[in-house]
Amino acid sequence: MAIQSIPPMKEELTSTIAGVVVKQQKTFPDDRGFFREVFRSSESIFENGKFSQWSHSKMTKGVVKAWHFHHRQTDWWYLAMGTAEIVLYDNREESPTYKSKMVFVLGEDSELEESYVVRIPPGVLHGLKVLSDTAHLFYVTSENYDPEDEGRIPYNSPEVPHEWGKGVITVERDRKLHIPKYDRAKIN
Repeated sequence: MAIQSIPPMKEELTSTIAGVVVKQQKTFPDDRGFFREVFRSSESIFENGKFSQWSHSKMTKGVVKAWHFHHRQTDWWYLAMGTAEIVLYDNREESPTYKSKMVFVLGEDSELEESYVVRIPPGVLHGLKVLSDTAHLFYVTSENYDPEDEGRIPYNSPEVPHEWGKGVITVERDRKLHIPKYDRAKIN
């Protein structure tokens, strides 16, 4: 199993997990604050420029949201405020990076000292743990929410080699296995 810790990057990085892309944001600070462009539809990280849903999740310290995956949906994550440990795990048996894991910290107080957006392709397990008092995750998805597309593996499953630490806060659905039924014809 390959584990990658993300160092400071130039513009865009294709990771050790096939299809995952981590892109550094351009930030323009001044004495009023800053302006940051998250991404443009014409950039390679955004594939064909199409998205179906934009969501915002506010979380408190210690919250763990894991392990989620999708059959069809691509996610783009941007942590606008706060700090979180992000973990991605390639659970696609057909992938050349099967069982590879990426662990990195995103957010305003992260070791990266920069802001990034992350593209998470279908089949890649994803999760996070909030490290700051609060964190705001903005995420765009390629599909509207469909409970038959989203699967879940318990956050503490031995199938995924990751320990979230003590004192985590989860919800019941992140403690249960849910493998959705889906129509393979919709995927292709």
